[in-house]
Amino acid sequence: MSVKMICSDLDGTLLQYGKKTLEPLIFVQIEALADRGILFCPASGRQYTSLRALFAPVADRCAFLCENGGVLYKEEACIGKTPMPRALAEEIARDLWERSEGEGEVMLSGQNCAYLMERGLGMLDRIKFIGNRYRIIRDPADVPEDIVKVSVYLHEGVGPYVDRFVPRWQQANCAVAGPYWIDTTLANKGTGVRALCTALGIDPAEVLAFGDNYNDTAMLDLVGYPYIMDGAAEPLRARYPRHTPRPEAVLARLLDGTL
Repeated sequence: MSVKMICSDLDGTLLQYGKKTLEPLIFVQIEALADRGILFCPASGRQYTSLRALFAPVADRCAFLCENGGVLYKEEACIGKTPMPRALAEEIARDLWERSEGEGEVMLSGQNCAYLMERGLGMLDRIKFIGNRYRIIRDPADVPEDIVKVSVYLHEGVGPYVDRFVPRWQQANCAVAGPYWIDTTLANKGTGVRALCTALGIDPAEVLAFGDNYNDTAMLDLVGYPYIMDGAAEPLRARYPRHTPRPEAVLARLLDGTL
């Protein structure tokens, strides 16, 4: 198996839902991979500040795919960004806010700051939990920088709102991003991985990736070695033949030459 980069989703993949910290083993594995010339890249809807803190022991040896591919970092520098057209981002944000029937809160993401339209339903606690930089705003027009992602947090779960928002905003790659989140962005994890590969001179066929949800499919469809988590929805398990309960198990096999 010829692998030059590992890309992994976080929540539901490296981090099971509700977990705040990574297992120490993953840091050992990332160091061992780097020593063999294999780059590790967290691929997440989180912002760079949160991701760098989470991977602090090995952050200098990683690339970072942030905001579901909307922002790319390596060696503490932003090496790629895909802003949404401003009018579209504001229209989507207002739609998510108004048509979630008082049950949704909206997050607009800049390069490295989250702008929150909140109702006290739990989104702010979640943003604090994952360590994002943030600012409270009242209107999408208050965001003072390019917007790369617009998300809605639905504290009772995304189920009743999937059909309401996902088809409506397909022009912005609207997708379920977890039990409580629906995301929109012009980028996706697939375009983010492709951009990283171009910048770093890596063939996507030489990338191994882990995911667990529908917002991971563009990444998994692109790479040469896609793995879906055992706990993913049945249609996703059917779509990808390689399954695993934990990325660390696959990385251990890669490192010992048994994969």
